[in-house]
Order: sequence, then structure tokens, then C-alpha cells
Amino acid sequence: MPAAEIEVTEGLVRHLLADQHPDLARLPLVLVANGWDNVIFRLGADLVARMPRRRMAADLVVNEQRWLPALAARLPLAVPTPLRVGTPDDVYPWSWSICPWFDGDVAADAALTDPNREATALGEFVAALHCDAPGDAPLNEFRGQPVGDLRARVVANVARLAQRVDPVAVLARFDEAAAVDEWSGPPQWLHGDLHSANVLVTDGAISAVIDFGDITSGDPAVDLAIGWMLFGAVDREAFRHAAGDVDDATWSRSIAWAVHFAVMYLLHSADNVRLERMGSSLLSRVLADR
Repeated sequence: MPAAEIEVTEGLVRHLLADQHPDLARLPLVLVANGWDNVIFRLGADLVARMPRRRMAADLVVNEQRWLPALAARLPLAVPTPLRVGTPDDVYPWSWSICPWFDGDVAADAALTDPNREATALGEFVAALHCDAPGDAPLNEFRGQPVGDLRARVVANVARLAQRVDPVAVLARFDEAAAVDEWSGPPQWLHGDLHSANVLVTDGAISAVIDFGDITSGDPAVDLAIGWMLFGAVDREAFRHAAGDVDDATWSRSIAWAVHFAVMYLLHSADNVRLERMGSSLLSRVLADR
């Protein structure tokens, strides 16, 4: 995980709340996550403070603040639409957000009571999200681009994992999946980081999709890769149908993205047991599903 450029402490968050949102400043504050990009504090019973821990993440928070409120109105699952905005000051140099708190466990750690039903629900969410994006949608050099552009990165990353994966099998699967037409339609809105740790489950049902920091536009195949993360073959077909009867080429590109994500998760899993589990499970599934 990248090193934090600023240490986000409870004292810092309380200072910012007292200065900018004083009506919230006396609520209980509990650290719940110190992630790749952001530190998350639960604020009272119903809110979270989402605080970038490095400069790159600050831009992503601004993207969420600008675009997520309008998108949320048409999405059939809960999303963490910023409710209030924090601004930089002389102590903390970046924008930050107050968002709703959602109960539940991440899907990477939780079982689905009815996977077919949840595959349909998540597919409907993706279908609602994947619409034409405006020309000024956020750019993201790591998501939504032509799948063929990923190959050099996949090759380099597989080489670094040569003792943990079968390089020949992994690259063959990627090349097979990527050997289709690229997306030729208008750029679609994308979550950009739709994986099983960004989906919440409550009482066995998918209840929310979180972390829109990588929101961007481009090829919808990038988001469809979650079909291989969460569902077996039969339920994955339900997901594909609900996501808009995805055409064969787009579906195939989503497999290539799934290979790429599996390799990335494994590459960065040295200090993250969940990420290792996500990568291993995903890679096994895409290699077996041929």
C-alpha cells in the first residue's frame, strides 16, 4: 500500500469538523479504514468522514463530489453520495467529504443468500450506470481504455508473479479474451473499481456499492469483470443478462480485464490477506471458465 503523504488522525478530523461543520464536531468519531487512498472515520451513527491520505486521492474525492450526486438518482442500489463537502485549510490541503454510513460487510468477506437474485440486482445496477458519459467526465489512465492497451502491463506484472502463477496460462487466457473488437460505442459512465470489496452485503443481499473514486468513462467491460469475482457460471449469466444482454465482444473483454485485475490484486497482496484471496479466487475462476 502506498505510504500516506499526510497522517490523518482523529484530532485532525475534529479540527476540520469544528471549523467547517461545527454541528457535527461533537459526534463520536471512530477510525474504520485506512486504505490505499483514503482514511475513513465513522461519524456518529449515520455518517463517515472520507479523508484523502495522498495527493492523487484528493482529485478522486473531488470527482465523487462533482458527479456522484447526479448519477445516484438513477441507480437502484445505495451509493455513498457526498452529503457535505470539506475544503482545504492551512492544516489539511485537500478536499474531503461527509458521506452516509452503510451497515454491512464487503462481498469479499460475505456469503450471498441467493446468488442468482443478487447477480440480477448487481447487473441491473451496472445497466443503470452504463449510459453515455459527457465529454468532461473524469479521465482515468488506468480504467476504460482499449483492452489491448493492457497487455504490456499484464506481461510485466505476470513476470513479477512468475513463482506464484503459471505465466503461460495467464497470458494465453488474456490474449484469448482480448482478441475481439474493441469498444466502438460512445464512452460509458464507469465505476472504474467495481470489485468485491467495494460491494456491501447486508443479511445476505447486496445493499450498496461504494468507493467511486475511480469514476471515469470508456469501455463498460471494465466494470463487468465483477461477474467473475462474485458469481459462478449460472449466476454470471443472470448478471450478464441483467446488465443489458452484454454482447459477446464486450463480455470477452471483461474476461481480459478480470485477468488483469486478478494479477494486480496478487501483485499487491503482500500485506493484505483479503486482496490475496480476491486475486487467487478470481484468477482460478477465469482460467477455469473457458
